[in-house]
Amino acid sequence: MIPQLNFVSAKSIQSAIKLLTSDKNARLIAGGTDVIPGFQIESKRFNDIKFLIDINSIKELKKIKRFNDRIEIGACTSFSELLFNEIIQSELPLLVKAASTVGSTQIRNRATLGGNFINNAPCADSVPPLLVYNAQVEICSSRGKKQIPLEKFLIEPYKTKLKKNEIVTKIIIPLQKKNIKGDFYKLGRRRAVAISRISLAVLVELENSIIKDIRIASGAVTPIGVRFYELEKLALGKKADSEFLKKLSAELGRTILKVTGLRWSTPYKLPVVQQMFYKLLESVCHE
Repeated sequence: MIPQLNFVSAKSIQSAIKLLTSDKNARLIAGGTDVIPGFQIESKRFNDIKFLIDINSIKELKKIKRFNDRIEIGACTSFSELLFNEIIQSELPLLVKAASTVGSTQIRNRATLGGNFINNAPCADSVPPLLVYNAQVEICSSRGKKQIPLEKFLIEPYKTKLKKNEIVTKIIIPLQKKNIKGDFYKLGRRRAVAISRISLAVLVELENSIIKDIRIASGAVTPIGVRFYELEKLALGKKADSEFLKKLSAELGRTILKVTGLRWSTPYKLPVVQQMFYKLLESVCHE
């Protein structure tokens, strides 16, 4: 059941910050695809909300811009807007692929990129691509602006470094090298409107079949999205033949096991993750 709440639509970032700092029980809402279901199931995470501030009509939070060295995406950009934006299609194909797997068309029309990683559910589909793209998060408050790498912003499931009087305004992604290639894969219990059970993203730069750069990130298979820096370091300078890619995939399984520990789903998930990762690497390195 959705409780009775005070509700206001903010017209600017500064007005939203003022409203947010004026009431300790205030909470931002953009697409509402996490907050509204949270009310309906009476989630404890939303018990203290008495005042909702809608920021979805702030134009600045929905802009997508390309600069010489980066792309900036407004935090309230919906997944549908990501899917059909020419800049994102051209420069960030992994993010496009991940966006296409989010919910249904109706959910993609409402759900926002910022909300997806701010909620920080283990199944957040945007997180693995954003991690391999080295995304930064811009945060605004009454004290000014700051930027923080996404991987440091995410703390644990459903928890981030965002304080109650702060707003995520944009996601900043460095322009990628033209010769770097990658892919994203999601496994759910069904083909559509499915929550991720396993998700992976990978970017690889090759030079004469030698790995010059590689970035690997997981989603739902770990408690939150993470980059595997030790695995990346292991792969640098190696020849990307099938034998090495199999070894790297096996090592990913062992690394994930260290992170998650032995769980009831491990006998199923671990072999699937390793096989998924191997197929991703094969498709990227040997296309």
